[in-house]
Amino acid sequence: MRKDHATGCAVTNGNGRRAVSLLFVTIDVTDATFETDVLTRADGLPVVVDLWAPWCGPCLTLGPILEKVVDATGGKVVLAKVNVDENPETSAVFRVQGIPAVYAVRDGQVVDGFVGAQGEAEVQAFVDGLLPTETEAEVEQLVTAGDEASLRAALELSPDHEGAIVALGELLVEAGQPEAALELLTRIPETATTRRVAALARSGDAGADADDIPVKLDELLGRVRGDDEARQEFVDLLELLGPDDPRTAEYRRKLTAHLF
Repeated sequence: MRKDHATGCAVTNGNGRRAVSLLFVTIDVTDATFETDVLTRADGLPVVVDLWAPWCGPCLTLGPILEKVVDATGGKVVLAKVNVDENPETSAVFRVQGIPAVYAVRDGQVVDGFVGAQGEAEVQAFVDGLLPTETEAEVEQLVTAGDEASLRAALELSPDHEGAIVALGELLVEAGQPEAALELLTRIPETATTRRVAALARSGDAGADADDIPVKLDELLGRVRGDDEARQEFVDLLELLGPDDPRTAEYRRKLTAHLF
């Protein structure tokens, strides 16, 4: 049975009244929930994964220390407790050789860790290392605001912040400044998200209506082999359709057939 432990945080609602918001800082994770709770957390918080077992004495000593230190972050760090006896798949992900084993995960990647019981001072230092700096916190607040001025301010502080670049790129496309958006995207490595924004910048009105895209793709097919611009436009329109649209796979096959 899943048990999540929350800490209360006082906030003010729209009526000016104080309410309690529950921040789940300690969660019991299973093989079934590991991907969602740890690897792909929507809130982007760092997660401390505590791999333990009820028969492990050092685990029972370390557990309360981890809970105390993480709880003190006020929801800035999440503690995910994994019973290795009941969740072998998650244990295999971390290649557990001994417990207690503790790993810090951020954005789906292990960024730190230790094996064996630790004192409170050592655990405190470990968790402190996961907390954002003042500058990082300011950048995230600016990115969350999402307006052009805030995003530009975020990039002054962190010039290669992917979230700020992508969000500002989208705003520039909407404002009719595609060249500025494309130049901005060159600051960071290409990803599926940046390809989509770049496709929006290059396609303009051609990609405005998904229902019209197949018509345009059919028009381009006969030109893709000898026309670099036509081929780029074709690929951009596929990016705008997206990988989940069944027409994307169909038109990729057609593109391959016309090229080779």
